Amino acid sequence: MKTIVVIGGSKGIGNAIVNKLLDKHKVINISRTTPTTIHTNLTHYGCDILKDDLPEITSIDSLVYCPGSINLKPISKLTLDEFREDFEINVLGAVKAIQKYMDILKKGEKPSILLFSTVASKLGMPYHASIATAKSGVEGLVKSLGAELAPTVRINAIAPTVTNTELASKLLRNDKMIENIVRRHPLKKILNTDEVASMAEFLISDKSMAMSGQIFEMDCGIVSFKM
Repeated sequence: MKTIVVIGGSKGIGNAIVNKLLDKHKVINISRTTPTTIHTNLTHYGCDILKDDLPEITSIDSLVYCPGSINLKPISKLTLDEFREDFEINVLGAVKAIQKYMDILKKGEKPSILLFSTVASKLGMPYHASIATAKSGVEGLVKSLGAELAPTVRINAIAPTVTNTELASKLLRNDKMIENIVRRHPLKKILNTDEVASMAEFLISDKSMAMSGQIFEMDCGIVSFKM
């Protein structure tokens, strides 16, 4: 049984990851809100990643950083503070967690780190300037740390397309919007959180020991295909 720290595991993709891992691993969730899940393998610490000191943890095998943002506006409407806020939650929060737990993580069993990007870092999309900039920073971090931490610690990222979560609710608020988004994807679907959680489980498992510094696009074909 490994010890896996999930930051932002109370909602959305993070919560799906926590629930996917609980039966086989000890999971430590760090987030502002308490998860509704109750399990003997789950420990929760209430913490705002950007404001609070992270808890002291004595053993970690994998670190999963889930916090993110969807701030979609024309460039003329985006403020510099919004760019800073998106960068802080997506990049600097991840850096803070990695720096805090790196020494302990290096002592773990086949240790790994998992971060999250977005398809908007590869596919130019209007109104995505701030989030695409921030998530491109995440991808650069993955590439750089993949080289720096090899062979001790692996690090990868998942870049999902629109996923059915509370964070994406403004994009999926009615049937017409859902239909339009589904139509744009060659596989004619959007992601659900369990699909992303299954990929996360694989990437922090021993089955992916040959993979590091990689960005895995879960794009339903929107980046990969032109149809």
